[in-house]
Amino acid sequence: MGEITPSSRPVPTNEEILKQVQALLEGPEDDLDTVLLKEMLLGVLKLKDSPLQTLDLKILNRTLKELRHAFRVFQPYRNRPKISIFGSARTQSDDPTYQLAHRFTKRLVERGYMVITGGADGIMRAGQEGAGKEHSFGVNILLPFEQGPNPIIADDPKLITFKYFFTRKLLFLKESNGCALFPGGFGTHDECFELLTLAQTGKNNPQPIVFLQAPGVHYWDRWLAFLTNQLLAGQFINEEDLSLFKVCSSEDEAVEEIEMFYRIYHSLRFVGRLLAIRLKQPLSESHLARIGTEFSDLLGEGTFEQRGALPEEADELELLNLPRLVFNFNRRSAGRLRQLIDCINSAPQSSRVAPFHSAATTA
Repeated sequence: MGEITPSSRPVPTNEEILKQVQALLEGPEDDLDTVLLKEMLLGVLKLKDSPLQTLDLKILNRTLKELRHAFRVFQPYRNRPKISIFGSARTQSDDPTYQLAHRFTKRLVERGYMVITGGADGIMRAGQEGAGKEHSFGVNILLPFEQGPNPIIADDPKLITFKYFFTRKLLFLKESNGCALFPGGFGTHDECFELLTLAQTGKNNPQPIVFLQAPGVHYWDRWLAFLTNQLLAGQFINEEDLSLFKVCSSEDEAVEEIEMFYRIYHSLRFVGRLLAIRLKQPLSESHLARIGTEFSDLLGEGTFEQRGALPEEADELELLNLPRLVFNFNRRSAGRLRQLIDCINSAPQSSRVAPFHSAATTA
């Protein structure tokens, strides 16, 4: 289910294709979707004049098909917050880590989240058992071993099977509002360090990242010791980079970390040189003054301003009423930005807090 296969629908004739192209070309010039589709069409036409090999064209074709299908599967659920789950496909059901993943995803669903897993066995199966099929997505990968879909998600339309790792990884991050990692092997660490790299470089919008280990298991403790003793001590990372994630030893601690991230913080958007942080409630003058003192190093110029939506945000109607913290962000440290979000979330919570609407986190 969900694998890209040759379509059984009739292939459109050249005349039908020309009519669709003509309709696109006659579309409004001030509509961004139309403009982007025209650019994509032009890009395809340019391929005809490029000295590409057939394999290059196959990669481009398959990539477009995979992403188009995946976007269509996720579209009806865009307003549901989701957490991506990573971990070993080899973890057995009697392992405390398996049971922790089961409890964690069950708790997430109770708090209104859906989960995204790799759709295979081990931690992925545990996560989908805990969440239930109706609250789960599977983003599987074609491999010669280990990675067939688990029975929980195997026949569900929310299972998508990818040929390429890079398209699969894109969906894990684009559609999620947070990530949880359990002990695993090379694949888990590949996903782990790519996730942290995107967070550290600001290529993915801030989100909660939790590393879960069962009580008495020190898997992530030893990993964190490596980061501290080798990467931090060798000045390969900065101390604030360690603020991008948290190691947790229980489902309650991990869920609390995720929910705390969205306690007052809602989302953000760059508008030119300005960063607009959307908030679920206004900040008090005293808390705003604290931010101005403690986080002045984040400013390119000017100061922190609490205000309404910027004119450029008018295309997000559902977010227009949220207050903003707006400032000229120097983009020097995603770790410090995460610390600013933690500071925002430490403000006293008012009785009227705006609801959370999920949004894509990767541009």
